[in-house]
Amino acid sequence: MLIPAEREPIAPPPRYPTRRRPEWLPLEEPEDTTPMGIIYADLTLMNADDAGAVRQGFKQASEIRSVQVRALVDTDAYTMGLPEAVAIQLDLPVLEYREFDLADGSKKKLPMMGPVLVRFRNRQTICFAVRTQDEDVLLGAIPMQDLDVVLNPRKETIEVNPESPYLPKMKLKGFREA
Repeated sequence: MLIPAEREPIAPPPRYPTRRRPEWLPLEEPEDTTPMGIIYADLTLMNADDAGAVRQGFKQASEIRSVQVRALVDTDAYTMGLPEAVAIQLDLPVLEYREFDLADGSKKKLPMMGPVLVRFRNRQTICFAVRTQDEDVLLGAIPMQDLDVVLNPRKETIEVNPESPYLPKMKLKGFREA
């Protein structure tokens, strides 16, 4: 019968002091540095005054001025931006002028128009829009919050919030039921 010889425990390797990265040394860039893509949303825009006139019985539903658009989703923009051609198709009145900070850092007074009824899948909201010189319709953060949508940067899509697929969910703080 063989009896195993007793072995001496193996000592752990000696600990070397860890070197810290000097604060002046920049962090390494992550491996995936591809820029995030551009997201578009397919929307139906309508003249909200026309929709109100239909509800009140002054117009037929076929008389609502509407247009199907592919809107550029811009989370840095507050509101909706409409090119002049779309504003003319919807026959939106100018309500007032506001000063806007543009992406290039300049400031410009632009006309606010509306109201616009915005539909995305099973969601809708009413908002005002700024008339822009761009060719793209711009969907800003406030209408997106009202629609309760989420962005999926991996798929480069805008989707109905999966936490509330049937009704838009909104936060209302400071409200107490009587």
